[in-house]
Amino acid sequence: MTMHKSFRWIFALALLPALSLAANPRLVLPEFTALAGKASDSVTITLDAPMLSLAARFLDPSDPDQAAAEDAIKGLQGIVVRSYTFDQDGVYKPSDLDGVRSQLTAPGWSRLVETRSQKDHANVEIYLMTDANKAVGLAVIASEPRQLTIVNIIGSIDLEKLHKLEGRFGVPKLDMGAAKSPAANNAGRGPGSH
Repeated sequence: MTMHKSFRWIFALALLPALSLAANPRLVLPEFTALAGKASDSVTITLDAPMLSLAARFLDPSDPDQAAAEDAIKGLQGIVVRSYTFDQDGVYKPSDLDGVRSQLTAPGWSRLVETRSQKDHANVEIYLMTDANKAVGLAVIASEPRQLTIVNIIGSIDLEKLHKLEGRFGVPKLDMGAAKSPAANNAGRGPGSH
C-alpha cells in the first residue's frame, strides 16, 4: 500500500515539468536570422524583469502617460519584441510563423482578438494566456505585406492598463485598448484603423 502511494507521487512529480512546458506564457521565438538579413529595418527587444525595473527608473512619474506605463509594467516578467520592415512584398511566408502559432494552441492560451483587412492585407492576432482566471501572458502577431511584428508580454498582466505600454519598451501601437472591449471581437475594423 505504501509503495503504491510512492509510485503515484513519483508519477505526479514526473508530470510537473511537462505540465509547466505545456502552459508557458514565454514563447520560444525563432531567431529569424534570414528575415533580419532581408529587412530594411529590424527591432529585437528582450527585456526581463530586472531590465524592466531598470527601464522604469527612466520614466517621469510627474508625466501622467509615463506614470501609467510604469504602473503597467509592475508584475511583468518580460517583454519580447521582434519586428521587421521590408522594402518589398512577400519577403516572409505565413509558414515562417507556424512555430509561433503552434505554441499559442497550448493549454491556457486563447485568441482574444483577430482583425483582418482584405484591403491592406494586414492581420493582427492577440492571444491571452490565463492561469486561475488571471492574465499571465500575452502574444501579438501583426503581419502586413511589408512588416511583421511579434510581441510577447510575460507576467501578471492588468488588461485595463496594458494599452499604456503601446509605443513604449518596443511595443508597437496596435490598438490593444480595444482588446479589453467585447465589441472588439466582432468589430470589422482592420489593424490600421483607430
